[in-house]
Amino acid sequence: MIIGVTAGDASGIGPEILLKAFRGGEIGYPVVVFGDLSALEYYNELLGLNVEFRAISRASGYQEGALNVIDHKLLAGSDVTPGKLNAKSGRAAREYVISAAKAALAGEIAAMTTLPMNKEATQLSDPHFTGHTELIAEVCGVKDVTIMLASEQLIVTHVSTHVSLTEAIARVKKERIQTILRMTCEALRRLRDNPRIAVAGLNPHAGENGLFGEEEIREIRPAVEWAQAQGLPVEGPFPPDTVFYMAVRQKRFDAVVCMYHDQGHIPLKLLDFEGGVNVALGLPIVRTSVDHGTAFDIAGRGVASTASFIRALDFAARLAGQQAHR
Repeated sequence: MIIGVTAGDASGIGPEILLKAFRGGEIGYPVVVFGDLSALEYYNELLGLNVEFRAISRASGYQEGALNVIDHKLLAGSDVTPGKLNAKSGRAAREYVISAAKAALAGEIAAMTTLPMNKEATQLSDPHFTGHTELIAEVCGVKDVTIMLASEQLIVTHVSTHVSLTEAIARVKKERIQTILRMTCEALRRLRDNPRIAVAGLNPHAGENGLFGEEEIREIRPAVEWAQAQGLPVEGPFPPDTVFYMAVRQKRFDAVVCMYHDQGHIPLKLLDFEGGVNVALGLPIVRTSVDHGTAFDIAGRGVASTASFIRALDFAARLAGQQAHR
């Protein structure tokens, strides 16, 4: 089983995380890197890691011993600018993701794990870019996707992610919530037996019977009732300010379905900023990612943690193995 790893924005911490993990023997699976050999060599020399590379044209050419790289030849070493916004590295990072997604669709790799891109840098060449998940969904030809964030203490999924808060509220619709509940249940059942899933409300106190908003009455509660009628292990909606206490402290739930990006991201990152993993749901391929950004403030210093990357690889291998045996 080969996992494809996209190198991320070469001006961020992605390449050094990859090289540090490989040099330290932390990567427990055969991996093929989708990136630029020149950028990896730049960081290899900068950080004195002495990683040996092997350039290959396809994942099927994988050989043990060295770090196998599918070289896209989009960047020269002089194009790498650690910690600085860079249109070239932003564009290249986008191409790595597209290549890996196509390889996964073709069955050349069992799963893909992505290192961080910088949205602002990528938008300099693709103004419509909003994130990894949306880009991969476009390559795969699917529309109903979401992200699941997972740590040892908490798992969250989202009805919406990379949109404004105004747009996020507008997207709290019964049909969309039903889709996310179904995806969440399917994913949790692949990870553990008898999962229990809570649904967060949108408004303070989950609307308090319409006093603070009616989305719970009109959209969220009907979606939960639909899920329960389908036999899905779902409860709610619960007040957003208590549902995470119920899940983490009281151990009543294995996952929380959230209505928008920050509702889920804030508690998970507070609990496990370095170790969280991003899993895309709704794709025909397995894709996981680190749950952090390009960290321009520390890029090129060799101090970035590899924890989230290693967990993301573990999740990818686990999900790919289960998918192969379904």
